[in-house]
Amino acid sequence: MELKKYIIPLRRWWWLLVAATMLAAVSSYLATLRQPPIYQTLTTLMIGQVITDPNPTGTEFNLSRQLAENYAEIANREPFRIAAKEALGLTWLPDYRAIALPNGQFIEIVVTDTNQERAQAVANELARQLILRSPTGSQSEEQDRQAFIQTQLDNLQQQITETESEIQSLRELLGEMDSARQIADTRLQITALEAKLADLQSIYSGFLSNSQGGAVNTISVIEKAYLPEKPISSNKMLTILLSAAVGLSLGVLAAYILEYMDDTVKSPEEVAELTDAPIIGYLSEQNIKDLGALYVAENPRHPSVEEIRTLRANLEFAGVDQPLKTILVSSTEVEVGKTSVAANLAVAMSQAEKDVILLDGDLRRPNVHNFYGFPNNIGLSNVFRGEFSIDQVIKNWPGGTVSVIPAGNPPPNPSELLGSRKMSQILEILERSADIVIIDGPPFIVADAPVLASKVNGVLLIIQLGHTRAPAIKAMMEQINRSGANVIGVALNRLPARSVGYYTGNPNYSTYYNDEIESSQGTDRQRSWRARLTFWPFKSQAKSGSGSGSRRVFNEVDIVEEESDGYGWRE
Repeated sequence: MELKKYIIPLRRWWWLLVAATMLAAVSSYLATLRQPPIYQTLTTLMIGQVITDPNPTGTEFNLSRQLAENYAEIANREPFRIAAKEALGLTWLPDYRAIALPNGQFIEIVVTDTNQERAQAVANELARQLILRSPTGSQSEEQDRQAFIQTQLDNLQQQITETESEIQSLRELLGEMDSARQIADTRLQITALEAKLADLQSIYSGFLSNSQGGAVNTISVIEKAYLPEKPISSNKMLTILLSAAVGLSLGVLAAYILEYMDDTVKSPEEVAELTDAPIIGYLSEQNIKDLGALYVAENPRHPSVEEIRTLRANLEFAGVDQPLKTILVSSTEVEVGKTSVAANLAVAMSQAEKDVILLDGDLRRPNVHNFYGFPNNIGLSNVFRGEFSIDQVIKNWPGGTVSVIPAGNPPPNPSELLGSRKMSQILEILERSADIVIIDGPPFIVADAPVLASKVNGVLLIIQLGHTRAPAIKAMMEQINRSGANVIGVALNRLPARSVGYYTGNPNYSTYYNDEIESSQGTDRQRSWRARLTFWPFKSQAKSGSGSGSRRVFNEVDIVEEESDGYGWRE
Protein backbone atom coordinates (compact mmCIF):
# COMPACT_ATOMS: atom_id res chain seq x y z
CA MET A 1 0.00 0.00 0.00
CA GLU A 2 2.91 2.37 0.71
CA LEU A 3 4.27 1.83 -2.80
CA LYS A 4 0.88 2.70 -4.25
CA LYS A 5 0.90 5.91 -2.24
CA TYR A 6 4.08 7.01 -3.98
CA ILE A 7 2.91 5.92 -7.43
CA ILE A 8 -0.37 7.85 -7.36
CA PRO A 9 1.29 11.31 -7.66
CA LEU A 10 3.25 10.09 -10.67
CA ARG A 11 0.07 8.80 -12.30
CA ARG A 12 -1.74 12.05 -11.64
CA TRP A 13 1.07 14.29 -12.89
CA TRP A 14 2.23 12.04 -15.72
CA TRP A 15 1.88 14.89 -18.23
CA LEU A 16 4.23 17.04 -16.14
CA LEU A 17 6.84 14.27 -16.15
CA VAL A 18 6.52 13.88 -19.92
CA ALA A 19 6.69 17.64 -20.50
CA ALA A 20 9.78 18.08 -18.31
CA THR A 21 11.53 15.13 -19.94
CA MET A 22 10.72 16.26 -23.49
CA LEU A 23 11.68 19.86 -22.75
CA ALA A 24 15.06 18.83 -21.35
CA ALA A 25 15.72 16.37 -24.20
CA VAL A 26 14.75 18.82 -26.96
CA SER A 27 16.74 21.66 -25.38
CA SER A 28 19.79 19.41 -25.11
CA TYR A 29 19.39 18.29 -28.72
CA LEU A 30 19.17 21.87 -30.00
CA ALA A 31 22.18 22.84 -27.91
CA THR A 32 24.31 20.00 -29.27
CA LEU A 33 23.39 20.92 -32.86
CA ARG A 34 25.09 24.31 -32.43
CA GLN A 35 28.29 22.89 -30.99
CA PRO A 36 31.25 22.84 -33.47
CA PRO A 37 33.28 19.62 -33.83
CA ILE A 38 35.94 19.24 -31.17
CA TYR A 39 39.35 17.67 -31.83
CA GLN A 40 41.84 16.33 -29.33
CA THR A 41 45.51 15.38 -29.56
CA LEU A 42 48.30 14.69 -27.09
CA THR A 43 52.06 14.45 -26.76
CA THR A 44 53.93 12.26 -24.28
CA LEU A 45 57.22 13.13 -22.60
CA MET A 46 59.55 11.03 -20.45
CA ILE A 47 61.58 12.23 -17.47
CA GLY A 48 65.12 10.81 -17.23
CA GLN A 49 66.54 7.68 -18.85
CA VAL A 50 65.54 5.13 -16.24
CA ILE A 51 63.61 3.06 -18.73
CA THR A 52 66.72 2.60 -20.89
CA ASP A 53 68.98 1.75 -17.93
CA PRO A 54 69.51 -2.02 -17.66
CA ASN A 55 70.03 -1.73 -13.91
CA PRO A 56 67.82 1.08 -12.62
CA THR A 57 67.46 1.67 -8.90
CA GLY A 58 64.37 2.40 -6.87
CA THR A 59 65.76 5.81 -5.98
CA GLU A 60 65.95 6.76 -9.64
CA PHE A 61 62.35 5.66 -10.19
CA ASN A 62 61.07 7.70 -7.27
CA LEU A 63 63.06 10.76 -8.33
CA SER A 64 61.73 10.52 -11.90
CA ARG A 65 58.15 10.28 -10.61
CA GLN A 66 58.57 13.36 -8.42
CA LEU A 67 60.16 15.31 -11.27
CA ALA A 68 57.25 14.37 -13.56
CA GLU A 69 54.74 15.80 -11.08
CA ASN A 70 56.76 19.02 -10.73
CA TYR A 71 57.09 19.50 -14.48
CA ALA A 72 53.35 18.88 -14.95
CA GLU A 73 52.66 21.60 -12.37
CA ILE A 74 54.99 23.98 -14.23
CA ALA A 75 53.18 23.29 -17.51
CA ASN A 76 49.90 24.46 -16.00
CA ARG A 77 51.26 27.78 -14.76
CA GLU A 78 50.58 31.15 -16.39
CA PRO A 79 54.22 32.00 -17.34
CA PHE A 80 54.36 28.74 -19.25
CA ARG A 81 51.14 29.66 -21.10
CA ILE A 82 52.44 33.11 -21.97
CA ALA A 83 55.69 31.68 -23.41
CA ALA A 84 53.75 29.18 -25.54
CA LYS A 85 51.40 31.90 -26.86
CA GLU A 86 54.32 34.16 -27.78
CA ALA A 87 56.11 31.33 -29.56
CA LEU A 88 53.01 30.47 -31.61
CA GLY A 89 51.90 34.07 -32.15
CA LEU A 90 48.51 33.44 -30.54
CA THR A 91 46.51 35.66 -28.24
CA TRP A 92 44.95 32.73 -26.45
CA LEU A 93 45.50 29.02 -25.98
CA PRO A 94 42.89 26.29 -26.35
CA ASP A 95 42.06 24.13 -23.39
CA TYR A 96 44.85 21.76 -22.41
CA ARG A 97 45.95 19.78 -19.41
CA ALA A 98 49.38 18.50 -18.42
CA ILE A 99 49.23 15.49 -16.14
CA ALA A 100 51.85 13.18 -14.69
CA LEU A 101 50.81 9.60 -15.26
CA PRO A 102 50.57 7.62 -12.04
CA ASN A 103 53.35 5.22 -11.07
CA GLY A 104 55.66 6.35 -13.86
CA GLN A 105 57.94 9.05 -15.21
CA PHE A 106 55.68 10.11 -18.08
CA ILE A 107 53.86 13.39 -18.72
CA GLU A 108 50.92 13.74 -21.08
CA ILE A 109 49.92 17.10 -22.54
CA VAL A 110 46.36 16.84 -23.93
CA VAL A 111 45.04 19.69 -26.10
CA THR A 112 41.36 20.12 -27.04
CA ASP A 113 40.39 22.58 -29.76
CA THR A 114 37.90 23.14 -32.56
CA ASN A 115 40.82 23.45 -35.04
CA GLN A 116 42.80 20.24 -35.54
CA GLU A 117 45.99 21.90 -36.91
CA ARG A 118 46.07 24.38 -34.08
CA ALA A 119 45.57 21.60 -31.53
CA GLN A 120 48.60 19.72 -32.93
CA ALA A 121 50.80 22.82 -33.04
CA VAL A 122 49.91 23.86 -29.50
CA ALA A 123 50.61 20.39 -28.10
CA ASN A 124 54.06 20.21 -29.71
CA GLU A 125 54.94 23.75 -28.65
CA LEU A 126 53.94 23.05 -25.05
CA ALA A 127 56.23 20.04 -25.07
CA ARG A 128 59.08 22.14 -26.50
CA GLN A 129 58.58 24.83 -23.88
CA LEU A 130 58.73 22.21 -21.14
CA ILE A 131 62.00 20.80 -22.52
CA LEU A 132 63.49 24.30 -22.62
CA ARG A 133 62.90 24.59 -18.88
CA SER A 134 64.88 21.39 -18.19
CA PRO A 135 68.67 20.90 -18.04
CA THR A 136 68.41 19.42 -21.53
CA GLY A 137 67.27 22.75 -22.96
CA SER A 138 68.93 24.48 -25.90
CA GLN A 139 71.19 26.93 -23.97
CA SER A 140 74.54 27.32 -25.73
CA GLU A 141 76.66 26.90 -22.58
CA GLU A 142 74.90 23.71 -21.68
CA GLN A 143 75.37 22.38 -25.20
CA ASP A 144 79.14 23.10 -25.13
CA ARG A 145 79.39 21.46 -21.75
CA GLN A 146 77.59 18.36 -22.94
CA ALA A 147 79.78 18.21 -26.07
CA PHE A 148 82.96 18.31 -23.97
CA ILE A 149 81.67 15.63 -21.65
CA GLN A 150 80.74 13.46 -24.60
CA THR A 151 84.26 13.82 -26.09
CA GLN A 152 85.86 12.82 -22.81
CA LEU A 153 83.56 9.86 -22.51
CA ASP A 154 84.53 8.69 -25.97
CA ASN A 155 88.27 8.92 -25.13
CA LEU A 156 87.86 7.16 -21.83
CA GLN A 157 85.81 4.44 -23.45
CA GLN A 158 88.61 3.83 -25.99
CA GLN A 159 91.30 3.72 -23.27
CA ILE A 160 89.24 1.34 -21.18
CA THR A 161 88.79 -0.95 -24.15
CA GLU A 162 92.54 -0.91 -24.95
CA THR A 163 93.49 -1.56 -21.31
CA GLU A 164 91.10 -4.50 -21.06
CA SER A 165 92.65 -5.96 -24.26
CA GLU A 166 96.24 -5.63 -22.86
CA ILE A 167 95.24 -7.32 -19.63
CA GLN A 168 93.66 -10.16 -21.55
CA SER A 169 96.76 -10.64 -23.75
CA LEU A 170 99.14 -10.69 -20.76
CA ARG A 171 97.00 -13.30 -19.02
CA GLU A 172 97.19 -15.50 -22.08
CA LEU A 173 101.03 -15.15 -22.23
CA LEU A 174 101.33 -15.85 -18.53
CA GLY A 175 100.17 -19.41 -19.12
CA GLU A 176 102.91 -20.08 -21.67
CA MET A 177 105.89 -18.74 -19.64
CA ASP A 178 108.42 -21.05 -17.89
CA SER A 179 110.77 -18.46 -16.34
CA ALA A 180 109.91 -17.39 -12.84
CA ARG A 181 111.29 -13.91 -13.46
CA GLN A 182 109.14 -13.43 -16.55
CA ILE A 183 106.07 -14.65 -14.70
CA ALA A 184 106.69 -12.21 -11.85
CA ASP A 185 107.23 -9.27 -14.24
CA THR A 186 104.10 -10.14 -16.20
CA ARG A 187 102.00 -10.29 -13.07
CA LEU A 188 103.29 -6.88 -12.02
CA GLN A 189 102.25 -5.49 -15.44
CA ILE A 190 98.78 -7.04 -15.12
CA THR A 191 98.36 -5.51 -11.66
CA ALA A 192 99.37 -2.11 -12.94
CA LEU A 193 96.98 -2.35 -15.89
CA GLU A 194 94.10 -3.39 -13.61
CA ALA A 195 94.73 -0.37 -11.40
CA LYS A 196 94.79 1.84 -14.48
CA LEU A 197 91.52 0.24 -15.70
CA ALA A 198 89.85 0.95 -12.35
CA ASP A 199 90.90 4.58 -12.52
CA LEU A 200 89.61 4.92 -16.08
CA GLN A 201 86.27 3.36 -15.17
CA SER A 202 85.90 5.67 -12.17
CA ILE A 203 86.59 8.73 -14.30
CA TYR A 204 84.18 7.46 -16.95
CA SER A 205 81.41 7.05 -14.36
CA GLY A 206 81.98 10.59 -13.14
CA PHE A 207 81.65 12.05 -16.62
CA LEU A 208 78.66 9.84 -17.42
CA SER A 209 76.76 11.08 -14.36
CA ASN A 210 77.01 14.64 -15.70
CA SER A 211 75.96 13.75 -19.22
CA GLN A 212 72.47 13.42 -20.66
CA GLY A 213 72.87 9.71 -20.99
CA GLY A 214 73.09 9.22 -17.25
CA ALA A 215 71.08 12.21 -15.97
CA VAL A 216 67.71 11.76 -14.25
CA ASN A 217 66.51 15.36 -14.67
CA THR A 218 66.05 15.22 -18.43
CA ILE A 219 62.99 15.46 -20.64
CA SER A 220 62.54 13.76 -23.98
CA VAL A 221 59.56 13.44 -26.30
CA ILE A 222 58.57 9.84 -26.87
CA GLU A 223 55.32 10.59 -28.75
CA LYS A 224 54.75 13.73 -30.77
CA ALA A 225 51.28 15.22 -31.14
CA TYR A 226 49.43 13.75 -34.09
CA LEU A 227 46.99 15.53 -36.39
CA PRO A 228 43.50 14.43 -35.27
CA GLU A 229 41.41 13.36 -38.25
CA LYS A 230 38.06 12.80 -36.54
CA PRO A 231 36.42 14.89 -33.85
CA ILE A 232 36.27 13.30 -30.46
CA SER A 233 32.98 11.61 -29.68
CA SER A 234 30.97 14.06 -27.64
CA ASN A 235 28.36 11.29 -27.34
CA LYS A 236 25.43 13.53 -28.16
CA MET A 237 22.97 10.73 -27.54
CA LEU A 238 24.33 10.20 -24.04
CA THR A 239 24.12 13.94 -23.40
CA ILE A 240 20.50 14.01 -24.56
CA LEU A 241 19.64 10.97 -22.45
CA LEU A 242 21.29 12.49 -19.39
CA SER A 243 19.40 15.73 -19.95
CA ALA A 244 16.16 13.80 -20.30
CA ALA A 245 16.93 11.95 -17.07
CA VAL A 246 17.57 15.26 -15.29
CA GLY A 247 14.31 16.64 -16.69
CA LEU A 248 12.44 13.56 -15.56
CA SER A 249 13.96 13.84 -12.09
CA LEU A 250 12.93 17.48 -11.85
CA GLY A 251 9.44 16.54 -13.05
CA VAL A 252 9.16 13.85 -10.39
CA LEU A 253 10.38 16.30 -7.76
CA ALA A 254 7.86 18.90 -8.93
CA ALA A 255 5.07 16.30 -8.87
CA TYR A 256 5.81 15.38 -5.27
CA ILE A 257 6.09 19.04 -4.27
CA LEU A 258 2.74 19.80 -5.87
CA GLU A 259 1.22 16.80 -4.12
CA TYR A 260 2.68 17.94 -0.82
CA MET A 261 1.27 21.43 -1.27
CA ASP A 262 -2.09 20.10 -2.43
CA ASP A 263 -4.31 19.34 0.57
CA THR A 264 -7.00 17.56 -1.42
CA VAL A 265 -7.56 13.85 -0.91
CA LYS A 266 -5.94 11.78 -3.60
CA SER A 267 -6.65 8.13 -2.88
CA PRO A 268 -9.45 5.94 -1.51
CA GLU A 269 -7.18 4.88 1.34
CA GLU A 270 -6.79 8.49 2.44
CA VAL A 271 -10.57 9.02 2.28
CA ALA A 272 -11.23 5.87 4.30
CA GLU A 273 -8.71 6.95 6.92
CA LEU A 274 -10.22 10.43 7.27
CA THR A 275 -13.86 9.33 7.34
CA ASP A 276 -13.43 6.00 9.11
CA ALA A 277 -16.07 4.71 6.69
CA PRO A 278 -15.96 2.12 3.88
CA ILE A 279 -15.76 3.12 0.22
CA ILE A 280 -18.95 1.65 -1.23
CA GLY A 281 -19.05 3.38 -4.59
CA TYR A 282 -16.67 4.28 -7.41
CA LEU A 283 -18.44 6.54 -9.91
CA SER A 284 -16.80 7.72 -13.12
CA GLU A 285 -17.08 11.20 -14.56
CA GLN A 286 -20.10 11.67 -16.83
CA ASN A 287 -20.79 13.78 -19.86
CA ILE A 288 -24.40 14.85 -19.38
CA LYS A 289 -24.72 15.95 -22.99
CA ASP A 290 -24.08 12.41 -24.15
CA LEU A 291 -25.69 10.34 -21.42
CA GLY A 292 -28.44 12.57 -20.10
CA ALA A 293 -29.03 13.75 -16.57
CA LEU A 294 -30.83 10.53 -15.54
CA TYR A 295 -28.42 8.24 -17.38
CA VAL A 296 -29.58 5.22 -15.36
CA ALA A 297 -32.92 5.45 -17.16
CA GLU A 298 -31.74 6.84 -20.50
CA ASN A 299 -28.64 4.66 -21.04
CA PRO A 300 -29.22 1.50 -18.97
CA ARG A 301 -26.39 -0.41 -20.70
CA HIS A 302 -23.70 2.18 -20.04
CA PRO A 303 -20.95 1.08 -17.59
CA SER A 304 -21.69 4.11 -15.43
CA VAL A 305 -25.10 2.62 -14.72
CA GLU A 306 -23.40 -0.50 -13.40
CA GLU A 307 -21.45 1.71 -11.02
CA ILE A 308 -24.72 3.10 -9.63
CA ARG A 309 -26.11 -0.42 -9.34
CA THR A 310 -23.03 -1.48 -7.42
CA LEU A 311 -23.55 1.46 -5.08
CA ARG A 312 -27.20 0.42 -4.66
CA ALA A 313 -26.19 -3.15 -3.80
CA ASN A 314 -23.63 -1.97 -1.25
CA LEU A 315 -26.25 0.23 0.40
CA GLU A 316 -28.58 -2.77 0.64
CA PHE A 317 -25.82 -4.81 2.28
CA ALA A 318 -25.22 -1.95 4.72
CA GLY A 319 -28.88 -2.10 5.75
CA VAL A 320 -29.03 -5.82 6.47
CA ASP A 321 -28.68 -5.51 10.25
CA GLN A 322 -30.47 -2.19 10.55
CA PRO A 323 -32.85 -1.26 7.69
CA LEU A 324 -32.09 2.05 6.06
CA LYS A 325 -35.37 3.82 5.45
CA THR A 326 -33.92 7.32 5.10
CA ILE A 327 -30.58 8.07 3.44
CA LEU A 328 -29.04 11.52 3.28
CA VAL A 329 -26.74 12.13 0.32
CA SER A 330 -24.33 14.95 1.17
CA SER A 331 -20.79 16.17 0.67
CA THR A 332 -18.21 18.50 2.13
CA GLU A 333 -18.70 21.19 -0.49
CA VAL A 334 -20.51 22.07 -3.71
CA GLU A 335 -19.67 21.00 -7.23
CA VAL A 336 -18.99 17.33 -6.47
CA GLY A 337 -22.13 15.90 -8.15
CA LYS A 338 -24.07 14.79 -5.08
CA THR A 339 -27.45 15.68 -6.67
CA SER A 340 -26.64 13.60 -9.75
CA VAL A 341 -25.75 10.63 -7.55
CA ALA A 342 -28.94 11.00 -5.50
CA ALA A 343 -31.17 11.35 -8.58
CA ASN A 344 -29.71 8.36 -10.41
CA LEU A 345 -29.51 6.26 -7.24
CA ALA A 346 -33.26 6.79 -6.77
CA VAL A 347 -33.92 5.52 -10.30
CA ALA A 348 -31.64 2.52 -9.75
CA MET A 349 -33.49 1.58 -6.56
CA SER A 350 -36.84 1.93 -8.32
CA GLN A 351 -35.60 -0.51 -10.96
CA ALA A 352 -35.06 -2.98 -8.11
CA GLU A 353 -38.86 -2.91 -7.54
CA LYS A 354 -38.79 -0.49 -4.65
CA ASP A 355 -40.98 2.52 -4.01
CA VAL A 356 -38.59 5.43 -3.68
CA ILE A 357 -39.18 9.00 -2.57
CA LEU A 358 -36.50 11.49 -3.54
CA LEU A 359 -36.65 14.56 -1.30
CA ASP A 360 -34.76 17.70 -2.16
CA GLY A 361 -33.50 18.76 1.28
CA ASP A 362 -31.20 21.44 -0.05
CA LEU A 363 -33.39 24.47 0.65
CA ARG A 364 -30.65 26.94 -0.31
CA ARG A 365 -29.69 25.68 -3.78
CA PRO A 366 -32.35 23.16 -4.85
CA ASN A 367 -31.55 21.18 -7.97
CA VAL A 368 -33.41 17.84 -7.93
CA HIS A 369 -36.33 19.22 -9.96
CA ASN A 370 -33.99 19.96 -12.86
CA PHE A 371 -33.02 16.30 -13.19
CA TYR A 372 -36.63 15.10 -13.38
CA GLY A 373 -38.03 17.99 -15.34
CA PHE A 374 -40.41 19.25 -12.65
CA PRO A 375 -41.02 22.90 -11.74
CA ASN A 376 -39.87 24.12 -8.35
CA ASN A 377 -42.77 26.46 -7.61
CA ILE A 378 -44.10 24.30 -4.78
CA GLY A 379 -42.30 21.83 -2.58
CA LEU A 380 -40.93 21.14 0.90
CA SER A 381 -40.75 24.80 1.88
CA ASN A 382 -44.49 25.16 1.14
CA VAL A 383 -45.22 22.24 3.45
CA PHE A 384 -43.30 23.99 6.24
CA ARG A 385 -45.36 27.13 5.70
CA GLY A 386 -48.58 25.06 5.79
CA GLU A 387 -49.62 26.05 2.28
CA PHE A 388 -49.70 22.48 0.99
CA SER A 389 -49.68 18.96 2.38
CA ILE A 390 -47.12 16.27 1.61
CA ASP A 391 -49.46 14.56 -0.86
CA GLN A 392 -49.93 17.80 -2.75
CA VAL A 393 -46.24 18.50 -3.33
CA ILE A 394 -45.22 14.94 -4.28
CA LYS A 395 -44.69 14.55 -8.01
CA ASN A 396 -44.68 11.10 -9.61
CA TRP A 397 -42.00 10.44 -12.18
CA PRO A 398 -43.47 8.59 -15.18
CA GLY A 399 -40.26 6.64 -15.79
CA GLY A 400 -40.51 4.44 -12.68
CA THR A 401 -41.61 4.11 -9.08
CA VAL A 402 -39.87 7.29 -8.01
CA SER A 403 -41.74 10.12 -6.32
CA VAL A 404 -40.05 13.49 -6.16
CA ILE A 405 -40.56 16.24 -3.61
CA PRO A 406 -38.93 19.46 -4.82
CA ALA A 407 -37.51 21.94 -2.35
CA GLY A 408 -39.81 24.74 -3.34
CA ASN A 409 -38.96 28.41 -3.04
CA PRO A 410 -35.94 28.86 -0.75
CA PRO A 411 -36.99 30.02 2.74
CA PRO A 412 -35.01 32.55 4.79
CA ASN A 413 -34.38 30.12 7.70
CA PRO A 414 -33.54 26.67 6.24
CA SER A 415 -31.52 25.45 9.26
CA GLU A 416 -34.37 26.07 11.67
CA LEU A 417 -36.89 24.40 9.38
CA LEU A 418 -34.79 21.27 8.82
CA GLY A 419 -34.11 20.95 12.55
CA SER A 420 -37.74 21.44 13.57
CA ARG A 421 -40.20 18.85 14.83
CA LYS A 422 -42.15 19.42 11.64
CA MET A 423 -39.27 17.96 9.63
CA SER A 424 -39.20 14.87 11.83
CA GLN A 425 -42.92 14.40 11.25
CA ILE A 426 -42.48 14.78 7.49
CA LEU A 427 -39.79 12.09 7.50
CA GLU A 428 -42.00 9.73 9.50
CA ILE A 429 -44.79 10.18 6.97
CA LEU A 430 -42.44 9.55 4.06
CA GLU A 431 -40.98 6.42 5.69
CA ARG A 432 -44.45 4.92 5.93
CA SER A 433 -45.22 5.85 2.32
CA ALA A 434 -42.18 4.31 0.61
CA ASP A 435 -39.61 1.56 0.88
CA ILE A 436 -36.79 4.05 1.03
CA VAL A 437 -36.42 7.82 1.23
CA ILE A 438 -33.40 9.43 -0.39
CA ILE A 439 -32.65 13.00 0.62
CA ASP A 440 -30.44 15.23 -1.49
CA GLY A 441 -29.09 17.33 1.34
CA PRO A 442 -26.95 20.44 1.52
CA PRO A 443 -23.19 20.13 1.90
CA PHE A 444 -21.58 20.32 5.32
CA ILE A 445 -20.29 23.82 4.74
CA VAL A 446 -23.63 25.05 6.08
CA ALA A 447 -25.43 24.25 9.33
CA ASP A 448 -28.33 22.55 7.52
CA ALA A 449 -26.37 19.35 6.83
CA PRO A 450 -25.55 18.17 10.40
CA VAL A 451 -29.09 19.08 11.51
CA LEU A 452 -30.59 16.95 8.76
CA ALA A 453 -28.01 14.16 9.24
CA SER A 454 -29.17 13.64 12.81
CA LYS A 455 -32.72 12.82 11.61
CA VAL A 456 -31.93 10.06 9.06
CA ASN A 457 -30.87 6.42 9.35
CA GLY A 458 -27.68 6.85 7.39
CA VAL A 459 -25.52 9.37 5.55
CA LEU A 460 -23.91 8.69 2.18
CA LEU A 461 -20.95 11.00 1.61
CA ILE A 462 -19.94 12.06 -1.90
CA ILE A 463 -16.26 12.90 -2.27
CA GLN A 464 -14.25 13.78 -5.35
CA LEU A 465 -10.58 12.84 -5.40
CA GLY A 466 -8.32 15.74 -6.25
CA HIS A 467 -11.10 18.22 -5.46
CA THR A 468 -12.31 17.62 -1.92
CA ARG A 469 -9.91 19.01 0.65
CA ALA A 470 -8.72 16.91 3.57
CA PRO A 471 -9.34 19.68 6.17
CA ALA A 472 -12.91 19.97 4.90
CA ILE A 473 -13.43 16.23 5.44
CA LYS A 474 -12.06 16.48 8.96
CA ALA A 475 -14.38 19.38 9.76
CA MET A 476 -17.32 17.46 8.28
CA MET A 477 -16.59 14.36 10.34
CA GLU A 478 -16.42 16.46 13.49
CA GLN A 479 -19.87 17.83 12.72
CA ILE A 480 -21.20 14.34 12.01
CA ASN A 481 -19.80 12.98 15.25
CA ARG A 482 -21.31 15.83 17.23
CA SER A 483 -24.70 15.28 15.61
CA GLY A 484 -24.60 11.53 16.25
CA ALA A 485 -25.27 10.74 12.59
CA ASN A 486 -24.47 7.35 11.08
CA VAL A 487 -22.16 7.38 8.07
CA ILE A 488 -22.95 4.26 6.05
CA GLY A 489 -20.27 4.79 3.42
CA VAL A 490 -18.48 7.01 0.95
CA ALA A 491 -18.93 7.20 -2.82
CA LEU A 492 -16.04 8.56 -4.86
CA ASN A 493 -17.51 10.57 -7.69
CA ARG A 494 -16.19 11.90 -11.00
CA LEU A 495 -13.30 9.50 -11.24
CA PRO A 496 -11.55 9.30 -14.62
CA ALA A 497 -13.06 6.38 -16.53
CA ARG A 498 -9.78 4.49 -16.63
CA SER A 499 -9.23 4.92 -12.90
CA VAL A 500 -12.38 3.11 -11.84
CA GLY A 501 -10.92 -0.27 -12.71
CA TYR A 502 -7.65 0.73 -11.06
CA TYR A 503 -9.31 1.64 -7.76
CA THR A 504 -11.67 -1.34 -7.78
CA GLY A 505 -8.86 -3.76 -8.56
CA ASN A 506 -10.38 -4.76 -11.91
CA PRO A 507 -8.35 -3.21 -14.76
CA ASN A 508 -10.51 -4.97 -17.38
CA TYR A 509 -13.66 -3.23 -16.20
CA SER A 510 -13.78 -0.64 -18.99
CA THR A 511 -12.81 -3.17 -21.65
CA TYR A 512 -15.67 -5.44 -20.64
CA TYR A 513 -18.19 -2.69 -21.33
CA ASN A 514 -16.76 -1.36 -24.58
CA ASP A 515 -19.37 -3.15 -26.66
CA GLU A 516 -22.10 -1.89 -24.36
CA ILE A 517 -20.99 1.69 -24.88
CA GLU A 518 -20.86 1.33 -28.64
CA SER A 519 -24.27 -0.27 -28.84
CA SER A 520 -25.97 2.19 -26.49
CA GLN A 521 -24.31 5.37 -27.73
CA GLY A 522 -23.25 4.51 -31.24
CA THR A 523 -20.01 6.08 -32.33
CA ASP A 524 -18.22 8.65 -30.25
CA ARG A 525 -17.58 10.99 -33.10
CA GLN A 526 -19.70 13.80 -31.71
CA ARG A 527 -17.43 14.13 -28.70
CA SER A 528 -14.39 16.32 -28.99
CA TRP A 529 -10.94 14.76 -29.00
CA ARG A 530 -10.24 16.12 -25.50
CA ALA A 531 -13.44 14.60 -24.18
CA ARG A 532 -12.46 11.18 -25.52
CA LEU A 533 -9.10 11.45 -23.78
CA THR A 534 -10.18 10.72 -20.23
CA PHE A 535 -6.66 11.31 -19.03
CA TRP A 536 -6.50 14.84 -20.51
CA PRO A 537 -5.25 16.92 -17.54
CA PHE A 538 -6.92 20.18 -18.49
CA LYS A 539 -10.37 18.81 -19.22
CA SER A 540 -13.03 20.74 -17.36
CA GLN A 541 -15.05 18.90 -14.78
CA ALA A 542 -18.51 17.85 -15.90
CA LYS A 543 -21.05 19.36 -13.58
CA SER A 544 -23.34 16.57 -12.71
CA GLY A 545 -26.35 18.25 -11.35
CA SER A 546 -25.80 21.59 -12.97
CA GLY A 547 -27.37 20.18 -16.07
CA SER A 548 -26.54 23.03 -18.38
CA GLY A 549 -26.67 20.72 -21.36
CA SER A 550 -29.25 18.12 -20.35
CA ARG A 551 -31.42 16.70 -23.06
CA ARG A 552 -34.40 16.81 -20.72
CA VAL A 553 -35.45 20.20 -19.39
CA PHE A 554 -32.18 21.73 -18.23
CA ASN A 555 -32.44 24.45 -20.84
CA GLU A 556 -36.00 25.27 -19.88
CA VAL A 557 -35.76 25.76 -16.14
CA ASP A 558 -33.82 28.16 -14.01
CA ILE A 559 -30.78 26.42 -12.51
CA VAL A 560 -30.01 27.90 -9.14
CA GLU A 561 -26.58 26.30 -8.92
CA GLU A 562 -25.39 27.97 -12.10
CA GLU A 563 -26.60 31.44 -11.16
CA SER A 564 -25.29 31.66 -7.60
CA ASP A 565 -21.68 32.60 -7.01
CA GLY A 566 -21.64 31.36 -3.43
CA TYR A 567 -23.51 28.91 -1.31
CA GLY A 568 -26.07 30.89 0.60
CA TRP A 569 -29.43 32.56 0.68
CA ARG A 570 -30.70 33.98 -2.63
CA GLU A 571 -33.30 36.74 -2.60
